[in-house]
Amino acid sequence: MVQIQKSFDSDEPKLYIVPTPIGNLDDMTFRAVKTLELVDLVACEDTRQTKKLLQHFHIEKPLVSYHEHNKYQREESLIENLKEGKSVALVSDAGMPIVSDPGYELVRRTREEGIDVTVLPGANAALTALVGSGLPSETFTFYGFLPRKKKDMIAELEKLGHVDHTLIFYESPHRIKQTLENLHQVYSKERMVTLARELTKKFEEYIYGTLDEVYAYMQSNEAELRGEFCIIVEGMKEFENEESAWWHDLTLHEHVQHYLDQGQSTKDAIKMVAKERGESKNDLYQRFHQK
Repeated sequence: MVQIQKSFDSDEPKLYIVPTPIGNLDDMTFRAVKTLELVDLVACEDTRQTKKLLQHFHIEKPLVSYHEHNKYQREESLIENLKEGKSVALVSDAGMPIVSDPGYELVRRTREEGIDVTVLPGANAALTALVGSGLPSETFTFYGFLPRKKKDMIAELEKLGHVDHTLIFYESPHRIKQTLENLHQVYSKERMVTLARELTKKFEEYIYGTLDEVYAYMQSNEAELRGEFCIIVEGMKEFENEESAWWHDLTLHEHVQHYLDQGQSTKDAIKMVAKERGESKNDLYQRFHQK
């Protein structure tokens, strides 16, 4: 059944999704402050972090933790609070809640219970980095954090490698070098890339160049690895065709072996090779097993 919410037609208690600054407290909006003053309860990723934020704005509210490891357990008590007539705010440690953070399940459940959900606009690292990247922003894919294991990360990058629009990733400082190494391995060295770190903070920095240039710089002693990173990657260019593909100089057996070395099964490896080469999976299977 279709549900219709008229967000400002009712004074009933609601679930508020409240963004917080990604580094600069001056980016907290007046509306966000007023909302946190209004609600009865604040659900947050880290109660210690949110307590500091509220203290800065002279707000005292009960806090409850809501994170990846307790979200389903906490959901029940938050829904009960809403049903009892209490308004609840959901915040994350930084930026827009639910983006690369838990929370969509709570929003869905709240709506299923017939309770309104109001989302406030505010700070977001991905969009801030994209706008400052100098790369096309009409269409883009936001991925967030890539898988931790190398073979899984490479598999995801290869899936995304054929899209012709901008890609956005998040990365931590201790993994940024490895992620760039994988990007450098999978994508054309001529793709443009922007790294954005410490956004809105004193040491905010943008690093812009070709993938080859940015990769080389980040391996040097000049590179600063502190702070969370946003990685903005140009989409596939027209010239990135079969002739410029990373596997162009590989034989069929070497191409398949590349994926076998990553832990893929022979069947899956041949399937991925067939997709990249634009050839029949069955034909490649027969050729691969010919002696």
